[in-house]
Amino acid sequence: LETQGLIGLCFYDTGPRSFYTSKKPIRNVADLKDMSVRVQSSDILSLLLQSIGATPKAIPFGRVYDSLRSGAVDAAEFDFQTYEYARHHEVAKFYSMTEHSMAPSVLVFSKKIWDRLPADDRLIIAAAARESVPYMRSLNDEYEPMARKAVEAAGAEIITDVDKASFSDALVPAYARFVRDPKLRDMVKRIKATDSLRTTR
Repeated sequence: LETQGLIGLCFYDTGPRSFYTSKKPIRNVADLKDMSVRVQSSDILSLLLQSIGATPKAIPFGRVYDSLRSGAVDAAEFDFQTYEYARHHEVAKFYSMTEHSMAPSVLVFSKKIWDRLPADDRLIIAAAARESVPYMRSLNDEYEPMARKAVEAAGAEIITDVDKASFSDALVPAYARFVRDPKLRDMVKRIKATDSLRTTR
């Protein structure tokens, strides 16, 4: 981050991202074939969707609601809280718990200003950022079930019988293409080992 003029202070979690659609539920990777999917501007996510037969469309967040309503896209993907507060459940009633991504948010600070601050002020800001993490997570944990209850009350259908293995199996060939750095390949191996341990318990 420093090479980009930013100081990273802490990571925040907002829960896993899942696909939601206006026409039909997503229960396995084949259900996404030939669908147009709104994505944030991300080359990797676009290429991954293309590799499973979907059509990615990079659309600004503020236009997602209208794009789903008009049929410009068939699907989008966000965490549960965004699905509720952005009112996307009004135009895409099928929320499929694919949980295909869990990217953290990063709290950042301008490096230019950071470098001009007294050392004591930096320590105070860094400590406050660290202390904010469990508080933010508790707020998220509290909000998520309320968001789910609200969208279900409004008529959204939460799809839980998702074949997550179909997604991971379909994307295995992509690892060789996108994960070229040896350290990242080692990280993928460790994640997969941890995941298999968790699923066998």
